[in-house]
Amino acid sequence: MLSLQWPWLLLLLPLPLIVRALSKPASEQAVRSALRVPFYHQLMQLRDRESLSIKNTKSPLVIAHWLLWLSLLAAASGPQWVGEPQALPSTGRDLMLAVDISGSMAQQDMKVQGSALPRITVVKAVVNEFVRQRRGDKLGLILFGSRAYIQSPLSFDLATLGQLMDEAEVGFAGKQTAIGDAIGFAIKRLRKRPENSRVVILLTDGADTASTLPPLEAAAVAQRENIRIYTIGVGATEMEVPGLFGSRLGARKINPSADLDEKTLREIAHQTGGEYYRARNTEELQAAYNAIAALEPIEQEQQQIRPRRSLLHWPLTAALITALAITLAQRRSQ
Repeated sequence: MLSLQWPWLLLLLPLPLIVRALSKPASEQAVRSALRVPFYHQLMQLRDRESLSIKNTKSPLVIAHWLLWLSLLAAASGPQWVGEPQALPSTGRDLMLAVDISGSMAQQDMKVQGSALPRITVVKAVVNEFVRQRRGDKLGLILFGSRAYIQSPLSFDLATLGQLMDEAEVGFAGKQTAIGDAIGFAIKRLRKRPENSRVVILLTDGADTASTLPPLEAAAVAQRENIRIYTIGVGATEMEVPGLFGSRLGARKINPSADLDEKTLREIAHQTGGEYYRARNTEELQAAYNAIAALEPIEQEQQQIRPRRSLLHWPLTAALITALAITLAQRRSQ
């Protein structure tokens, strides 16, 4: 549907006629006394030709001037095409995903079909599958290592968020772990959202070693802001380290998740009304996200938008072409 932002500007269409009607022509004596130029007679002849052209309302030049004036008014009135109403997603949560990309996430202890893969590789796959299932939710992405930063703000654009998750690499944010700062960033993004829809899913494989805001203090702030935090501790509990020359001779088993601070993660979840999940392998990680995905959506106010597309360039193009035509016509007549 065609629409004008300022349709009242079209009321100025007869303005040139009003100006002409109210303007008094200068007398011959006034013109002679006002002009002192050596080519006076040529000016008079040009004036007479223009006067005859203007008096003839059917003259092509007059019609062109009116077309120019009409095009400028049409452009100034703000023409636009308004599309059909489109409903925005009306249910869902505001979900911030906080994902650890510290140095330890490169540890290869997550087995898939018998092969050990880096933790971050498995996390990317599971998180992206979770994101694809959350249509109707607004999702944001926080990445953290020694520092936390917002990689994607809250948005319905899940495809872009998934791409940004794929592009994240271990060490981008430093080698250490800033759990408290990641929670702080999530609080800033969620505190003004509807109360019953504020959720944070925090995934890490270690303990807080770099935050300026201690994790439990951040959790206390989240509790006051009615933000639920679901925590996931990722990493296997047993891993075999090869022995001499990579053989089984002298091989030993270690716990690659010895640094995981499960106590703090449990307390964060308990304090904010969330849950703590332990993901020792791919299946448990998938199960953790499936459990969170089972949350019931919260009804929100129905919203609709009507897409608008500006048509300003069409009348402006017409005005430009008309002005060029008038200029060429006047030059040929001289």
